[in-house]
Amino acid sequence: MISYPDIDPVALNIGFLKIHWYGISYVFGVLAAWCLLRFRGVKDQWGYSPEEISDLIFYAMLGIIIGGRLGSVIFYNMSYYIQHPIEIIYLQHGGMSFHGGLLGVFVAVWFFSHKYNKSFFKVTDFIAPVIPIGLGSGRIGNFINGELWGAPSNLPWAMVFPDPAAGGLTRHPSQLYEALLEGLLLFIILWWFSSKPRPIMAISGLFLFGYGIFRFIVEFIRVPDSHIGYLAFDFVTMGMLLSIPMILFGFILLGVAFRTKGN
Repeated sequence: MISYPDIDPVALNIGFLKIHWYGISYVFGVLAAWCLLRFRGVKDQWGYSPEEISDLIFYAMLGIIIGGRLGSVIFYNMSYYIQHPIEIIYLQHGGMSFHGGLLGVFVAVWFFSHKYNKSFFKVTDFIAPVIPIGLGSGRIGNFINGELWGAPSNLPWAMVFPDPAAGGLTRHPSQLYEALLEGLLLFIILWWFSSKPRPIMAISGLFLFGYGIFRFIVEFIRVPDSHIGYLAFDFVTMGMLLSIPMILFGFILLGVAFRTKGN
């Protein structure tokens, strides 16, 4: 067993203002994505100006925050927020849905591509390789918050999370599994894959497929939210159901991309 590093979720407390590590993780993800897109944008195959990239990051950031929060509200705890609507804006308490954030980014990309007269899927191909950086940093934020832990485990790296709901049991640090799979590994795969010209939609398809597979796998050992529980057969979770369309759509995009060569 490894001792859980009980880090205060509040990174900076100056009385009237509290800055949470969870929020810092999102800021880091956005800044890292901005820097990497600046690096990618200068290549001839993409041809983005710094101003266009700044606009794209701004649109995407709005999509992540609004979509991610609304996704968490709608997919995971609708009944609670109907009774406590003001808490929808309490982002410092956590509660962001990746699948909702992804839908928000799709809407943001649509607005951006319409404004700059660019192909929707060419834009998603451009940004897809940097998304895992934000995913990985967000999962680190979940780990610091001591939330979204995994099932009981006797593995050497299992931990006891401080949340009373965790029951004092040694558990899988599923947040770190997701940070490694959805964050680091998916970033490496997409960055390598996108280092050479690919048919339009291929990079986007690989991102959807890869994330869906990794998330689906981790869901087997990640404990679902207590107010939702397992949806069927004592192992099917909401995260699994939301990942299945990503896997299927990603597979279809890859097939169409390589069959038509992006034409």
